Amino acid sequence: MSILDKVKIGNYVQVNLELSKDRLTKETIDAINISSTCKISDFRITDGKGIGVILQLSNGKEQWFFEDEIDLLDENGNLIKKINDKKENSNFILDFLRGLNYENKNKVSELLNPINFFIWLFVSLQDIF
Repeated sequence: MSILDKVKIGNYVQVNLELSKDRLTKETIDAINISSTCKISDFRITDGKGIGVILQLSNGKEQWFFEDEIDLLDENGNLIKKINDKKENSNFILDFLRGLNYENKNKVSELLNPINFFIWLFVSLQDIF
């Protein structure tokens, strides 16, 4: 689900300064420190893959942000919890594989067992997925 499905131009969002301050000017950082709640004035495509958001800051100037650098607010101004898109797409098999644990094997017969190998492989690769 894209940010375009969640907010519209004119909605308010909150800037997460920790994720973006390394690329912002001092003037922009000062404006965000005054008020991190900003109004969406437009959307832009970023590097062909994502959606960027142009925000009107408290000083009246506009600055663009990546969609992961902002937090969404509801109509009452309360922070909406971010839902991990990977979690939305999870399924039973991946949940089962994430629950596997591997214990080191000492016997040769245990080491040669293909089931133990696959358990080890899935446990080793679970951080990648």
